[in-house]
Amino acid sequence: MNPTRFLNRAHAGQALAKALTRYVGQDDVLVLGLPRGGVPVAFEVARKLAAPLDVMLVRKLGVPGWEELAMGAIASGGVQVLNQAVIRSAMVSDQEVAAAAATQLKELQRREQIYRPHRGHPPIADQTVILVDDGIATGSTILAAVRALRKQKPDRIVIAVPVASVEASALLRPLVDDYIAILVPADFRAVGYWYDSFPQTSDAEVTQFLEKASAFEPARDTAP
Repeated sequence: MNPTRFLNRAHAGQALAKALTRYVGQDDVLVLGLPRGGVPVAFEVARKLAAPLDVMLVRKLGVPGWEELAMGAIASGGVQVLNQAVIRSAMVSDQEVAAAAATQLKELQRREQIYRPHRGHPPIADQTVILVDDGIATGSTILAAVRALRKQKPDRIVIAVPVASVEASALLRPLVDDYIAILVPADFRAVGYWYDSFPQTSDAEVTQFLEKASAFEPARDTAP
């Protein structure tokens, strides 16, 4: 039986892993967590699947003064996704969008250095890539991740999340090969509403999850 709420991100990841058992034992599966909150969830998935775990670096572009509301996102590889409806309704100028993108690009580059000081990028081509986050509100962030991944020609892209809004699910489901959301509540509110404990995940915790995952994942080559 599916939970109606999650105790924390570990509990959410364990529940999500049960919905992904068809991918157990496949040697072409790669699990990518969206930092920072998606990584603890992705860790549980990767552990269950005995699959490699890495990160997909994406940054949300928040509306100025209302940063939790996404007006778009950027991802590694120069991908930018904008939600024009949000930009228009919030009356955000082109200059404000550009400034937000520049700020988040710096943060994306900072995280690249922290999370991959000695790691190459994982191979994506011909792989089944499972994108994991702790939840999806507008879909802008994970949409940027999907577009960035498509450039690298994976065999399949799977989105797997504990909770997602109805609107984001309708947007994303047709764009990927498999879409799994345990909860798709009509009254979504916010991702954190569906967790009893929803603290911020630190950079140090992300790094620890990646290090711990290397102990149970199979050996793999990385791109230079």
